[in-house]
Amino acid sequence: MPPEAHVTGRDVRVADAPPAVSVRLDVMRKRADFLRAARAKRSGQPGFLVQARKRDDDAPPRVGYTCSKKLGNAVTRNRAKRRLREAARLVLGAEAKQGWDYVLVGRPNETVSLPFDQLVADLQRAITKVHT
Repeated sequence: MPPEAHVTGRDVRVADAPPAVSVRLDVMRKRADFLRAARAKRSGQPGFLVQARKRDDDAPPRVGYTCSKKLGNAVTRNRAKRRLREAARLVLGAEAKQGWDYVLVGRPNETVSLPFDQLVADLQRAITKVHT
């Protein structure tokens, strides 16, 4: 049983409090995995590109993030990757399928500047498109 989040108030029961556990996604680290995903399905969205590939196993889903120097300096690239990681945590935690690899590729001027809720909606739409 996961620990419960701290919720204040005298009328709050423990069962009403959300669990204090976040989703942890396996992260791809090897270049060969990124290259395999680049040859698979893809879905372009305004804020980023999603590349997805079905592996030959039933292991947990993995996710990778990439932002080239076209996005800007290191500060901008890191901010774009942080936004992509958070969007992936929110969407892929529920929508990712077993045995799949997902790569999120940042886009210049878009990944950093789009409103975050639109970024999340775009990722939701991209995952749905990839799996149909």
